[in-house]
Amino acid sequence: MSSPSDRWLPWYAYLTALATLGLVCLGGLVTSKGVGMSVPDWPTSFGYNMFALPVSQWFHGGVFDEHTHRLWASMVGLMVVFLTRWLGGRAARRPLAIIGATEIFLGIALLGLGPDWRGAGHFLAGIGGVVVLAAVVWHQGEAREAPLPALGWLAFWAVQLQGLLGGLRVVLDQWTLGNVTLGLLLGLVHGCLGQAFLVLLGVIALRVSPFWSRLVRSGSAQVPHRLAAWVTAGTVLIVLQLILGASMRHQHSGLAIPDFPTAYGRWWPALDDAALLRYNQNRIEESTVTAFQIVLQLLHRLGAVGVLVAVAMACRVGTRCGTLPRVVMRGLRCWLGLICIQAGLGAATIWTNKAADVATAHVAIGALSLLIGTGLILVLRKLSVPVRVRDFRETAAPLAQPFAR
Repeated sequence: MSSPSDRWLPWYAYLTALATLGLVCLGGLVTSKGVGMSVPDWPTSFGYNMFALPVSQWFHGGVFDEHTHRLWASMVGLMVVFLTRWLGGRAARRPLAIIGATEIFLGIALLGLGPDWRGAGHFLAGIGGVVVLAAVVWHQGEAREAPLPALGWLAFWAVQLQGLLGGLRVVLDQWTLGNVTLGLLLGLVHGCLGQAFLVLLGVIALRVSPFWSRLVRSGSAQVPHRLAAWVTAGTVLIVLQLILGASMRHQHSGLAIPDFPTAYGRWWPALDDAALLRYNQNRIEESTVTAFQIVLQLLHRLGAVGVLVAVAMACRVGTRCGTLPRVVMRGLRCWLGLICIQAGLGAATIWTNKAADVATAHVAIGALSLLIGTGLILVLRKLSVPVRVRDFRETAAPLAQPFAR
């Protein structure tokens, strides 16, 4: 008989993954609106403790969007720390207490080094306090089966790294690394890690769900090799698409090509100096566009076609197989539907001159598509060792003969 703790853990994992999806959407909104520096200090907000910023200062420029993003990120960090404790059981209590105490000590030490280190000191000390609280808040519970405790620890360190990257994005905004602005580079890494972090929490939620247990107990089914290959290819292409999209967003070059489906009236635009000069003279935005940014968007468009083909082929192979569990087929169809919506949102982003709500929806659907693709890979691997479609039909044919009449 399962304990109340076992029954509530899946719901808590779902809630944490859902909160992380919300955080990814907020991050996309901040980037789409270009208000990432509306609060110019960190971890304080205009000199105030982040949680004590007067409401009267929330509604100037993009402060509301950026400050809400910070508060939401703090909530997700808190939830992940307690998820790590829950997954690790008693064994996680002592390591968390040691880590938390160490972070508090280092934070206090940084506070003594002067005002330049005060922000990092408050950040570390605050995290350490939360970690110590998670270590002592309850005493019972066994660790979940592997690899859940390890995944919990991975999420624990990832959320702290993600928070640090977000803060450094503000603090080091004007620093340069060669010809690259460090703030731009950190923002790109921060955005990509956010997507990976969402997938990690989605994997944890899947593995603690009752569905995963029933899938294990149901025995194995033969999965066509081509289906597993197409699902993997589609997911890998989505990852590449998200990296390209994040690079375009953080360079604010989402409108490097202002028309769709053509590019400057052609299927492949000219990229010589004269053409670039002409493009920039006719641009509505103040920033200039480079040949690299144009090629980046062209690759993003070609990648979208590749994703659509891969996911459509996965659905086709899955439908022809005929023996997959109904939930898998629903997942494949849902995945294809999301990709079609994503393609439409990509076109609408250009047609609406990168309206913030449309661009944010584009980010959200991309994250969900990656999440579903990763989940399908895990489910298919759990169901069986892949076999080729032809071999599967040859195996199934003798079994079908007695029913041919």
